[in-house]
Amino acid sequence: MVSITEKFATLATDNAPGQEVRQNAGNISEIMRGDKLSGRLVDFSHGDVDAFMPTPGAFHRFSEAVEAGGRQAYTEYRGSSDIRAELAERLAAFTGASVSADDGVILTPGTQGALFLAVASVVSDGDRVAIVQPDYFANRKLVQFFGGQVMPVAMHYMNSTAEAGLDLSQLRAAFEAGARTFLFSNPNNPTGAVYSTGEIDCIVELAREFDVTIIADQLYSRLRYDGESYTHIRARGLPAEKVLTIMGPSKTESLSGYRLGVAFGSASIVERMEKLQAIVSLRAAGYNQAVFRTWFNEPEGWMDERIRLHQAIRDDLLAVFRSGGLDARAPQAGSYLFPTLPALSVGLPDFVRLLRHQANVIVTPGTEFGPHPDSVRLNFSQDHAATVEAGKRIIEMVGRYRSEEK
Repeated sequence: MVSITEKFATLATDNAPGQEVRQNAGNISEIMRGDKLSGRLVDFSHGDVDAFMPTPGAFHRFSEAVEAGGRQAYTEYRGSSDIRAELAERLAAFTGASVSADDGVILTPGTQGALFLAVASVVSDGDRVAIVQPDYFANRKLVQFFGGQVMPVAMHYMNSTAEAGLDLSQLRAAFEAGARTFLFSNPNNPTGAVYSTGEIDCIVELAREFDVTIIADQLYSRLRYDGESYTHIRARGLPAEKVLTIMGPSKTESLSGYRLGVAFGSASIVERMEKLQAIVSLRAAGYNQAVFRTWFNEPEGWMDERIRLHQAIRDDLLAVFRSGGLDARAPQAGSYLFPTLPALSVGLPDFVRLLRHQANVIVTPGTEFGPHPDSVRLNFSQDHAATVEAGKRIIEMVGRYRSEEK
């Protein structure tokens, strides 16, 4: 039996966004090579909501909600019925499958809140859950926290640009071994890879065969580059009760500070999530819920411009890395880059610390997303010029600490 101490030990937060200030510099001066590099601090562990302003009208909606007082503050636990009705219509149009505002939508404190509630609603002691590697760091931690067993499924993301690279034979093997839940992000976090229609349909076919429940994190599904097509798994014929989709206006729309998430689909899972939310946080913050009214309701051309700006940063940062010998797949969507590092003379944890203390650059180690000790993740939703300069400092640091062994 796992002790409570062991249980919480799996929830290390040292490399979570904003937590780096709590890290101990340790022996950093003893392993440092050369002087510190000058340059503005760039925190690639999360997007910069100063570089990219929130959706127009967001604060106005929030202010209106404050004026409404208790009527807005104390909504149903699953969120305001009026707002759920608006979102159900917009999400159905976006994903290509109907959404029930009454029993198929819950508003949550951020997509992280939605993920917590969803996993808690389907995973119990001993349950096996198929999880992609690499994928969002909380997936593995939450499954383990709730007593589940992770069944890893590799994604060979560097092998192709036409698909994400999911190892479908490993997915089948996980289902054959008893996994009855599949949890994945699309676009993938940390690589920005988008699953092809063929891959999604194969996942659906396997889910049907083994009666698997799908939890799909589609947080970045609006921020797609070069006209990238996208296939919503909930619209590919699985029973509605077997799919839960998680989205929210936090990253692409720079509304992270409002902590807004939404889960929609399976009515039975949504009902469980509401019961749990009632004893965890009661509801998504009432006044904040009103900001949902700006989602999928931005001014004409606003989203196109945001995509254009992010794509320009992506392209310039990729050019810097590739000129410096770092390999990375070009993200098809989202704002994450997952470059592969060469062999270094220091371990990844030390290199990440060195980047922060010596180069004023904060990144997330690849080990947060699976067995990837040779990668780091960057959220490039930052000031464009500062991002490029920070990328150059990363290249300089890689050169300084590159392993001398042949």
